[in-house]
Amino acid sequence: MLKNVKYPLFLSLTLVASPFAAADVNQALANICTIVQADDKGELRKKMRMVESDYRMKLKDYYSGVSCSGNSLIRTAALNNAIETGTLLVKKMPRGDLSAPEADGKTLQAWLTEQGLQDSPLAAVINERM
Repeated sequence: MLKNVKYPLFLSLTLVASPFAAADVNQALANICTIVQADDKGELRKKMRMVESDYRMKLKDYYSGVSCSGNSLIRTAALNNAIETGTLLVKKMPRGDLSAPEADGKTLQAWLTEQGLQDSPLAAVINERM
């Protein structure tokens, strides 16, 4: 009998708490675009560690949900010549996710070529990782 009461109670608490958890993750990631644009590798590493420890989310879990003026984090790093943060992001992403098309249907390599950034140091890191 007690077992039957505990499970629905646990389930209802989990369902009630989940919208707040999503809002907290969004708040925790609020200034990640600024950190990438400023090329602050130490602060980015700290932010990623905090999100991983507090919310048990790795970069691949929230990468596609973060948009900086319509661009992904790695694209933002490339546009702002943020080599340190861009390199960290590339190294933390799984290889399969790096070669997958992003929200606009273009891969990172195709987008870098389109933007004329194929000779940038970050493009070399991406090509080396793939």
